[in-house]
Amino acid sequence: MDIVLVLTVLASLFLVIAAAEPLAEKLRIPYSVILAVLGILIGAGATFFLRTPLTDALNPVAEAILGLPIRSNVFLYVFLPTLLFQATIGMDVRRMLDDWVPISVLAVVAVVVATVSVGLALSWTSALPLAACFLIGSIVSTTDPSAVISIFRSLSAPRRLARIIEGESLLNDAAAIALFGFFMGFVMFGLPDPTLNDAFSRFPLLIVGGAVTGWVTARLALWAMGLFWQYELAQLSVSVALPYLTYIFAEQSIGASGVVAVVAAGLTLNLAGPGRLPPTAWGNLRDFWDLLAHWAGALIFILAALLIPRLLEEIRLSDFGLIAVVVLAAMVARAVILFGLLPLLTFIRVSPQVERPYRVAILWGGLRGAVTLALALAVTESLRVPVETKRVVGILATGFTLFTLIVQGTTLRSVIRWLGLDRLSPIDQALSKQVIAVALQTVREDVARTTENYELGRDTVRTEAKRFGQRLETAVKAAEDSAEIADRDRITLGLIALAGAERDTIIARIAEHTIPARLTERILSDADRLIEATHSGGRTGYRKAAQRSISAGRWFRVADFLHRRMRLSAFLARITADRFEVLLSQRLILRDLDSFIDGRIRRIHGLRVTELLHELLRRRAQAVDVALEGLRAQYPGYAEELERRFIRRTELRLEEREYAVMRADGLIGSELYTALTQSIGSRRVAAEGRPKLDVTER
Repeated sequence: MDIVLVLTVLASLFLVIAAAEPLAEKLRIPYSVILAVLGILIGAGATFFLRTPLTDALNPVAEAILGLPIRSNVFLYVFLPTLLFQATIGMDVRRMLDDWVPISVLAVVAVVVATVSVGLALSWTSALPLAACFLIGSIVSTTDPSAVISIFRSLSAPRRLARIIEGESLLNDAAAIALFGFFMGFVMFGLPDPTLNDAFSRFPLLIVGGAVTGWVTARLALWAMGLFWQYELAQLSVSVALPYLTYIFAEQSIGASGVVAVVAAGLTLNLAGPGRLPPTAWGNLRDFWDLLAHWAGALIFILAALLIPRLLEEIRLSDFGLIAVVVLAAMVARAVILFGLLPLLTFIRVSPQVERPYRVAILWGGLRGAVTLALALAVTESLRVPVETKRVVGILATGFTLFTLIVQGTTLRSVIRWLGLDRLSPIDQALSKQVIAVALQTVREDVARTTENYELGRDTVRTEAKRFGQRLETAVKAAEDSAEIADRDRITLGLIALAGAERDTIIARIAEHTIPARLTERILSDADRLIEATHSGGRTGYRKAAQRSISAGRWFRVADFLHRRMRLSAFLARITADRFEVLLSQRLILRDLDSFIDGRIRRIHGLRVTELLHELLRRRAQAVDVALEGLRAQYPGYAEELERRFIRRTELRLEEREYAVMRADGLIGSELYTALTQSIGSRRVAAEGRPKLDVTER
């Protein structure tokens, strides 16, 4: 095939990707649905142009489109590792570990229930072998969470809920593909129908082998990145190689699940990367993978959709009945999980409560996408699968995917509106009016100063001031006429704002290198946990989360046991050293929040709420000081070394700021500035080194 035509087609697909996002926003349809529809139209149009004599001039273009090397291996080896790896390094793993029980149970059980439900339903209604029925069940059991997650975020749904759904869908892919590989072996080689013993004997190698492979390769990648500390492009190159080599090695050499291996590698890098890489390099790495995953996700949808007309060429009337069976069985299986298992997990307190409207939205938002089509394509390409089985698998998987995308995807926002999830609560409505009134007052003052500084025409200023004054008067009246917010709700809203300001302060301190790089993710996770606990539990939730952030925790008890009973002190030394630095960072951050309370919260919530927040903040600071003094009394020499290191980091930050000011003022050139900042970077690496803590001397 002419390389020029192939490149032209691929470049044109990027133009389609660029147009799809604004089109999806305008039509209020999920982005993935728009991509799938465009892909189907392109594939159908190319087929039409190639078969009609009226457009022979377009035959080379149509042949290039239909002749693209779209194989299942392209999806599984090129696109899938990218999507999985980006998802794992982009998530908040520490916060997700808080909900590992519901995530794991939902992911594994949801896949098994869907596979069994669809498989049994097809075995009762079709002439397919049982293994082929279960194979189809595993193919359609994996979901694409992007539509639901994006809508939840736009609705400001609880972060914990979105996190559970995202984690469940990520592990869902791993479990579904592992099941697919298991049943594919029975279908390809004509083996007897699988038993539970067969499944249990194969799964440990698939899952455990993949997890170990991913952990080992990620640790090797981190070691390599450490060698290239000052070379950010080299670190990015290592990160690109990691998921692909991990996937290939797990699949081809170990016989384990490549999906599980890539997920394990991404999770390992997510947990250890922030402590091994500079904050700027880690942030750029995640941004780089966000872009790669955006392109990969869009291309996999379009390319998979191009195959749909081909997969449906041999559809028969009886196949529509089987598609309906698959749709019904899959919906019932997902409903069992959402309305049976999830409330049970909430009842035994291992999962957050998920309100019924959200569960309905998740049920209707269980869209299938490119992974389902890729697995179906792998079946149709196999020479060892019977022809009739290939035809049915391709048609059922494609028909089910089209149903979820076209029927469920296009109506999902309407369902959201019907459930009332797009409306603000009465408290938020009342608060929004007060926030608008306070913000407009500040804007009027700032605009008055600006017009005075620039000496604008008096008539123009007077006219605009009158217009803005009318808007402000309307906003103030609306705030006064709105329903009163109870003091308890005002306190909760004030604490949420305070916790958000704390998170912003942490981010600013990370940028200034005041907070150690190895602890940035942990401290940010504590701040997120504080926000979510306040959302769900008000003042009580805020206090509990604040206390948890300074407590030793269950891992400290494990480390102390290992130290006392087995004389293994390295784990205890690391946990104690981390706690020292977390407490020092918290004390620094809490002292910056009083001004935020006086400057912002007081104008919205009044003096009484302000005083109460000051008191809560003072008690938090006292608790941090008490915990810190306890550690200082146990390890006075180590505490002194940490304070010395903090002073050195502060010196470097202020020195770097002065060089930046001099460069902005034209006192030094870019060459000298680069040399000076490189020198600071080298000294900062040395300052990041943590002194050794000897817990045996306490």
